[in-house]
Amino acid sequence: MDRKKIKKFFKYTLLTSFITFFALYLSVSAGYFEYKTSKKVSLTNSQIKKFEKDINEGKNIDIKKYIEANNNNYQNKLSNAGLKLSKKTQKCVQIIINESFKFLSKLVGE
Repeated sequence: MDRKKIKKFFKYTLLTSFITFFALYLSVSAGYFEYKTSKKVSLTNSQIKKFEKDINEGKNIDIKKYIEANNNNYQNKLSNAGLKLSKKTQKCVQIIINESFKFLSKLVGE
C-alpha cells in the first residue's frame, strides 16, 4: 500500500476519534446523559413511606400509585447540536470501521 494512503487513513482515523471524543464531551457537559437517566422512574421518600404504610394497613398494593416520573427537560440548542453531531459521527465511524475490516480481510485473504 502506498505510504500516502496509509498517512491519509491514519489522519482520518485520528480526526474521527477526536470528533467523536468532542461530541461525547459536549453531550456529557450539556446534560444529555443526565437527562436520559432522569427519564427513568424512581420512588421518592414520601412514596416509600406511603407504600410502607399501605403494607402495614394491609391494603391492596398497586405499584403505579407509588411511582412518579421525573420529567426534567434538559434539551437546549447545544445539546441538540451535540446529538446531531454524535449521530453523524456514528455513521462516519461505522463506515470507517467497515472499510477497515474490508481492507484487513483483503490483506489476510491475499
